[in-house]
Amino acid sequence: METTALAATERAALIALLDDPSPGVRRALAARFTALGGSAGFMLREVAGGSDRQLARHALEYLEELGRCDPAAEFRAYIRGRRYELEAGSLLLARLANPRLDEAACRAQLDAMAARCRELIAEPSSTREKCRALNRVLFHEWGFHGNTEHYTDPRNSFLDQVLERRTGLPISLSVVYLLVAARAGIELEPVGLPGHFLVGCFADGLPFFIDAFEGGVFRGAADVLDALTARPGGLRTSDLAPTSIAEVLCRSCRNLARHYEAALDAERARLFTELVGEFEAAHSRQQA
Repeated sequence: METTALAATERAALIALLDDPSPGVRRALAARFTALGGSAGFMLREVAGGSDRQLARHALEYLEELGRCDPAAEFRAYIRGRRYELEAGSLLLARLANPRLDEAACRAQLDAMAARCRELIAEPSSTREKCRALNRVLFHEWGFHGNTEHYTDPRNSFLDQVLERRTGLPISLSVVYLLVAARAGIELEPVGLPGHFLVGCFADGLPFFIDAFEGGVFRGAADVLDALTARPGGLRTSDLAPTSIAEVLCRSCRNLARHYEAALDAERARLFTELVGEFEAAHSRQQA
């Protein structure tokens, strides 16, 4: 399916017409959405997950009416649009493996964990104290853990599967940690190290880091550098800086390309390799 670029002005106009009851308008919108391909699917899903419930309902109606959204085209449109957001991007990535993904169920589970965190946090609390509460909820009450036995299982990289199975990779468990933290009002950042992934806190003076793959253990900057310096290439202090959302999603695609290649699934390995190329091309355009 072709994917036509969606300008901001047209996007706003299309959204404004979503609740128009005129049959002629609805036919014209459906035709335009079909022509736009993945860009329309991404836009409609974004509106469907938004706070305006009336528009969300109409967006879902169009998605159901069209009944054809191509997850790969939607994700490519998302990459090219360069409006990166961790939750939306992670759900779009998961739809590549599960086109019938129940996004509302994923969000409800994240909401429930965050609500439990808020129950445990007594204000005023430092960010470190709040993260201890988050650790209790995720790793003790809900049982999330690193998948050391089947590390290259592609399911470790998809948000819905990580939430359902409560196991994953350092990066995918960090994503869950960050999404729950954001809901609970905890200011944290993704930190992509060479060969590992952590959650970083830069809000309370001296930074510290959380290893979601190791059950939420806290590490100082010196601890991280000492623990990982032995890896090929070593580490630099700059490696401890926050990682962009684009790179988080691109890195997940790199992992999936490798893991599907290891599973001898050449078609999916090629798809995720192409998506890495899309991220790199979008980055080059942004820098130009």
